[in-house]
Amino acid sequence: MASEERPRNLAQYKRFHTNDEGRKTVTSVEQIKVESSIERIYDRYEQLAALDPTLPKLYRGDHARYLQSSLERLSSSYECLDSSRPWMVYWVLNAASILNMRFSHELMDRVVDFLVKCRAKGGGFGGGPGQDPHLATTYAAVNSLCIIGTEKALEAIDRHTLKQFFWSVRKSNGAFRMHIGGELDVRGAYCAISSAKLCSFSPEDERQLFEGTAAWIAECQTYEGGFGGAPDLEAHGGYSFCAAAAIMLLGGEHKLDLYALLRWTLNRQLAYEGGFQGRTNKLVDGCYSFWQGALVPIVQGLIARKEGQQHIMDVSLFNRYAVQEYILICCQRPNGGLIDKPGKPADIYHTCYTLSGLAVAQHCETHSLPLVLGDERNEVLPTHPVHNIPPKAALDAYRYFVERDQPASATEERSNGKQHEVPMDDSSENVSERQSSSQMSEDSSSNYSSSRASES
Repeated sequence: MASEERPRNLAQYKRFHTNDEGRKTVTSVEQIKVESSIERIYDRYEQLAALDPTLPKLYRGDHARYLQSSLERLSSSYECLDSSRPWMVYWVLNAASILNMRFSHELMDRVVDFLVKCRAKGGGFGGGPGQDPHLATTYAAVNSLCIIGTEKALEAIDRHTLKQFFWSVRKSNGAFRMHIGGELDVRGAYCAISSAKLCSFSPEDERQLFEGTAAWIAECQTYEGGFGGAPDLEAHGGYSFCAAAAIMLLGGEHKLDLYALLRWTLNRQLAYEGGFQGRTNKLVDGCYSFWQGALVPIVQGLIARKEGQQHIMDVSLFNRYAVQEYILICCQRPNGGLIDKPGKPADIYHTCYTLSGLAVAQHCETHSLPLVLGDERNEVLPTHPVHNIPPKAALDAYRYFVERDQPASATEERSNGKQHEVPMDDSSENVSERQSSSQMSEDSSSNYSSSRASES
C-alpha cells in the first residue's frame, strides 16, 4: 500500500515559527535565531528545486570521501576524544555501512588489531590501548567488530571476560555503572544489554546479569513520559532511547507508561524545522533524528508486544518526509560530513547519527517500500533500530555466537544441512528478545532486498 505521506510545502509551515509572546528568554532568542537560519535555507531550496526537480540530493560521494579520510587520519580537533577512540571507529563504520560504502580488507584488519589493543585484561574495552574498560567504549567496540563481521573481528570479542566486566560494574539493584567507580545511568544498562544480545549470552547468564534491571530502568521515567539518565533527572532523547531499546531487548514493557513515552517522543519533532530536539524547549539537532526517530518505532513495537496488536507497527507516527527534509537540506556539508544544525561544523558523531536517522525515516515501516525524499538515489541502507548497526550484521553476529555454543555434534548436523533450534529464554519476567531482535533484522534486510528487486 502506497504511503499517504507527502513532502511538506515549506512556505506554509512558516506559520509554526516560534511566538515568544513578547517575553524574550535565552531559549526563545536562540530558537528564533535557528529558525531564521533554517528559513533562509528552505527559501533558497524551494527556488533551486523549481529549476532542478531531482533536489534534494544526498552527497553520497562527498560523505564517503569524508569517512574514508576520517578512518585513516583524523584532524587534531579530535584529540579531546582520545579516550573515545572505539567510538570514533564505530561512528565511521556505521555511517559507511548506511551509505553502502566498503573499506578494504586490509584496513578492516588493522581496525580489528587496534580494537584488540583496546581490550582490557579484565574484560571489556577501554577508550584506547591501556585505558580502563568502560561500558560505552565496550558497546562501541562490540558494534564495530560486528559491523566488520569477519571471523577475526568476532573472535576479538572475549565473551568470558566481557561477562566478568559486566558483573564488576553491576549494582545489586540491576543498574550498571559506566566503569568501576564511575557514574550510574541508563546508558550503562543499554550498553551492557545490547552487547550481551549481540554476543549471544546464554539465557541463564542474561537472567542473572540483568535481574532487576528492567525495574530500575522504569524508575528513570519522568512525569513528562521520557527517561532521564537516572531516577529524578530530566527526560532526554538519548537516555529515552537507551531505556526503551534496553526494554525491547530485555522485556519488562509492562513496567513502563508507554503511551506517555510515545506522546513525549512525538512532541520532540519540531513543526517548522522538521527534525527532532533532544529535550523540551531545546534546539533541533541532527543526531536526534536517530535518538528520537528510532525511539518512535521502538515504542510502537513495545506497545504492540504488550497488547498483542501487531498492526500498531503498520504505520509510522512521525513525519518521515520532514525529518529527511531537515537532514538533506539543512544538515549536509557540500564537502562531506553531516552536522548538528546550520552554522555548525561537520563531525563524525553527527555524520553517523544523522545518517542513522535518515535510514530510520526511510525504512521504519519494514513491511512497505522505503519512503525516500527526492531522487531514488537518495535511498540509504537500513539500520537496526535497537543496536544501530546493519540488520544483517546483528543477525550474523548473533548466529555466529549461537553456533559457537553448540555441541560438536550439533555443528556437524548443521554442516550436513540439518537445522537446530535456537535456544530462547522463556522466562516471563526477563523475556529474551533473541527472536524479536533477529526478526527485526530479517524484516529490515528483506525489505531492502525487495526494494532493490523492484528497481531492476
